Amino acid sequence: MNKKSLRILEFDKVKERIKKYAQTSAAKDIIDGLEPYDSVFEVRQHLKETDEAFNLLTKKGNPPFEGLFDVREAINNVGKGATLFPGQLLKIAQLLRSARRFKSFIAHKEDEEGYPVLEDICAGIVPLKRIEEKIFNAIIGENEIADRASSKLFNIRKTLREKNSSVKDRVNAMVRSNSKYLQENLYTIRGDRYVLPVKAEHKSSVPGLVHDQSSSGATLFIEPMSLVNLNNEIKELKLKEKAEIERILAELSSDIYDNINAVRNNANIIWELDFIFAKAHYASDLDCILPIINEDGIIDIIDARHPLIDAKEVVPNSIYLGREFTSLVVTGPNTGGKTVTLKTIGIIEIMAMSGLLIPAKQNSIVSYFDEIFADIGDEQSIEQSLSTFSSHMTNIVNIIDKADDKSLVLFDELGAGTDPTEGAALAVSILENLRKRNCKIAATTHYSELKGYALKTIGVENASVEFDVETLRPTYKLLIGVPGKSNAFEISRRLGLPEYIISYAKQNISKDTMEFENLIQSLQDKNIKAEKDAREAEILKMDAEKLKNRYAQKLEKLENIREKAIIEAQKEAKRVIREAKHEADDILKNIRKLESMGYSSDVRQKLEKERKKLKDKLDIAEENLANKSKNKGQKLKSVEEGQEVLLSTIDQKVIVLSKPDKKGEVLVQAGIMKINVKLDDLRAIKESSSATSKVNYSKREAKLNMNMVSSSVDLRGMDSEEAIYTADKYLDDAYLGGLGEVTIIHGKGTGVLRKAITNMLKKHPHVKSYRIGSYGEGGTGVTVVELK
Repeated sequence: MNKKSLRILEFDKVKERIKKYAQTSAAKDIIDGLEPYDSVFEVRQHLKETDEAFNLLTKKGNPPFEGLFDVREAINNVGKGATLFPGQLLKIAQLLRSARRFKSFIAHKEDEEGYPVLEDICAGIVPLKRIEEKIFNAIIGENEIADRASSKLFNIRKTLREKNSSVKDRVNAMVRSNSKYLQENLYTIRGDRYVLPVKAEHKSSVPGLVHDQSSSGATLFIEPMSLVNLNNEIKELKLKEKAEIERILAELSSDIYDNINAVRNNANIIWELDFIFAKAHYASDLDCILPIINEDGIIDIIDARHPLIDAKEVVPNSIYLGREFTSLVVTGPNTGGKTVTLKTIGIIEIMAMSGLLIPAKQNSIVSYFDEIFADIGDEQSIEQSLSTFSSHMTNIVNIIDKADDKSLVLFDELGAGTDPTEGAALAVSILENLRKRNCKIAATTHYSELKGYALKTIGVENASVEFDVETLRPTYKLLIGVPGKSNAFEISRRLGLPEYIISYAKQNISKDTMEFENLIQSLQDKNIKAEKDAREAEILKMDAEKLKNRYAQKLEKLENIREKAIIEAQKEAKRVIREAKHEADDILKNIRKLESMGYSSDVRQKLEKERKKLKDKLDIAEENLANKSKNKGQKLKSVEEGQEVLLSTIDQKVIVLSKPDKKGEVLVQAGIMKINVKLDDLRAIKESSSATSKVNYSKREAKLNMNMVSSSVDLRGMDSEEAIYTADKYLDDAYLGGLGEVTIIHGKGTGVLRKAITNMLKKHPHVKSYRIGSYGEGGTGVTVVELK
């Protein structure tokens, strides 16, 4: 990709904004070198990695980059055999920890969507937990080694503390005994040795070594002879401590040296991941999407936004070319947004080809181009004695030499800066030449001749930037298919120019020109209305499709819930009967024991009679339960594949998948399950049932659900996707159960989970209103939902 286009389209400014999200200077260096990739495969891969990182940010929050630093210099030094400082070792350990934690960060359950590109990148990470922990155990600060770094260091420091304590006691005693000779009743340290501040005139009264004197010379700092040996021992211990620390640092550096390839590889992967997540953070803040990539030169960007314009001010525009037409000629007033439109096309194409998500709406399409050429802005050069026209023409000559069918060409004010007649003729010739090469072109102009060229040439389309004559301001909306209309007369009238001057001016314009301008106005009005209607229809269609899909899913869930409820109820009934049998048997056993203790045989016969009566009742109840559904519908002697029948054992409609086998069994589908059942258990379906029974059933089911559904659901510990699924299912159950108000517990945390739940509640069909919990309800850790 030519550097000039990247500079003109301000890709460097986009990169500067992305760099703000990078954690390390290594990742920032990667961003500095970011350019469009050389193949469509690379573009798709890098777009996919950015999209995966974007999804991870949404579901799991920030990646494990805590305490990450750029340690390239330290890794290079240790690779040459150097011993690192404690702070450098600590930063390398933090890098190794980030790399190890990242493998866990991208892990996912088997039934969840994976992150194949990021997983491939992280596959190269080699966990070095032993080295990582060894460094963290040995180093506790930038310049502080832990006592437990080695047993030898621990013993040295223990002895050193004891010696210091001993010498302090000794020197304090000497301060008290020599107080009359001292400048102050205290001791001090000079060169790691304990000394006394002795008055100069009494130096002979305190025998010892003089280490220093005050600036006035009135005080001498003397080390008493009785302290010399103790101070020597302390000095020796400190030298041993220093030597042991150097040995520990050398050992830790050696561990890294022995694994230098793995450490360097982990570092490179972490820099790459830092770069990828910087792109994802930028995409998240700009509300970007993953575009569809093609190689056919088709551009169809829905509600494109220029990334460098403030989000509160930018006007989204849908821009397309490459299907019905390959050239787009944009006309309109100055400051109307023509140049911004060109730059938006160019920068969004460059962003996509550089692996960045684009600021547009879903289903936007961009194309892969070998080259993007841009002639935008005034590049007048005084040094080279080039006028504006000459500067533009020099650039255009270069474009014509190199552009082909794999090129996107952007012209701003093509042919401007010279005689209008000659400039318009040149502009038409340049556009036609490039169009025949099948280049994709977007050009802005003020020349009416180019409007006519676009109207009569196949493959070329007019477009304009809208102007509101009521407010005398541009709306910055792009209208494709309509050439720009000159509003000079209308603007002049609104600014107060006398009507007779405007009328005289109109007389000097040919009738054909006026009719052409009026035709443009009519086309513009009709096109605006048509686009508005089409947009509204498309939105309604999409909304209807979403509702259809949502309610299809809800219906499937409800059917599964009903199936499960019936099966569970039957299991429960069987369990109750079984337990009742056991209980009856236990009672009778106990009665027999009592009988053996003194009851007569007549009593025993009566008890046996009662036992038999109880057993018969239980057997009848069990048989009724098993055969409850068998009486419903007529027995089937034969079935056909695809036939809907009633499975009497579970009172459930099923679909026949096969004809009876030799055993008289049929394969049927019940909900999401496929099971083999006996042909005798299948019944013909009764098509109608009384409305009253349905109402009664619904009331019983609602009452049952109300008893079974909790008034709150706890989502803490879940990721965003799992939480949304759980909350959605819970709201369905709560709605069916007739609950009026429920509580969703999401915790406070980083706020990612609360935001995801809030976005879901905005569109949920069962939700009437929702609010953050008040004091005593859980505060910002819960959301209280009122159901319809």
